[in-house]
Amino acid sequence: MPSLRTTNGRGRLYESILDTIGDTPCVRVKIGVPADVRLYVKAEFFNPASSIKDRLAISIIEEAERDGILKPGQTVIEATSGNTGVGLAMVCAARGYPFVATMPTSVSIERRKLMRFLGAKVILTPKADKAIGCYKKAVELADANDWFLARQFESEANAKIHENTTAREILADFSGDRLDYWVTGYGTGGTFSGVAKVLRAERPETKIVLSEPANAQLIQSDLKQKRTSDGSPDGSHPAFEPHMIQGWTPDFIPAVLQESIDEKRFDLLVPIDGQDGIDASKLLAQKEGIFTGVSGGSTFSVALDIAKGAEPGTVILCMLPDTGERYLSSPLFEDVGEDMNEVELALSFSTPGFHLNE
Repeated sequence: MPSLRTTNGRGRLYESILDTIGDTPCVRVKIGVPADVRLYVKAEFFNPASSIKDRLAISIIEEAERDGILKPGQTVIEATSGNTGVGLAMVCAARGYPFVATMPTSVSIERRKLMRFLGAKVILTPKADKAIGCYKKAVELADANDWFLARQFESEANAKIHENTTAREILADFSGDRLDYWVTGYGTGGTFSGVAKVLRAERPETKIVLSEPANAQLIQSDLKQKRTSDGSPDGSHPAFEPHMIQGWTPDFIPAVLQESIDEKRFDLLVPIDGQDGIDASKLLAQKEGIFTGVSGGSTFSVALDIAKGAEPGTVILCMLPDTGERYLSSPLFEDVGEDMNEVELALSFSTPGFHLNE
């Protein structure tokens, strides 16, 4: 009997892996959601390097090429917690630019390996110096070597790509349908700023929910971020504490984020505990087959709480920034063993052959 599942192809051929960035799907999630509420996740791990930062990476490089500030063969450098670095490593490999990343030692090891596998060099900075340490190291190296500094935290290309792609995809996917809540966290603030700007203008009925770690509530503190004359951070934010949600909330408020804070482009600001994000990520994996990291789990946890208290008919969309494979060496996987557990051993010995001697 032939399979009922068929595919028709995309109907086009691609000249470069970079042409596959974007157009990620919105997928309905039902576990824990009231039957009369619809909750969708925008699965950004469908991007070619498995995170939403692929969008940022191609935008920064293409805008710099267009403006003539990135020269052929010039080395690109950026400070990153991992996903932007992986995205830039991919884009630079495809475009022919050497790439150097600076990142703190607190970030998961697999992110370093992915960038190096893509041909990048990775310069590690002390965990104690936080994100601001790897940021300043990138500036030092760029100035000393005349390298192109990507400046994801200040670049207009950051929010712009989300205005032009992520937001447009959301509008198209929910055209003619309700969209009552859009839920996201923030790292650089680019996703939030770009999408929120468009939703405010074209779907003003949509409530925008922004989340940050419960123990690092930089926005909620209402304390100002000190900046230098070019908008870059001048030291750590006083409300920052180390947290479990890699990729979210560096130890400063980026300039890209600050504009949207000033313009009040969010309706709700919700704190989330990192352990709740881990639990939600596991829930998505084990009950829905959706594989995302701690940042995606944290966003989903906030969206799920909204869904549980929502009116019938409510439609919610939340962002899943990346894949769970970026977190194999992080607390997300600390209780996932490499060897068989007691239940698995019992299953193995329940039939006579092919036993491991454990």
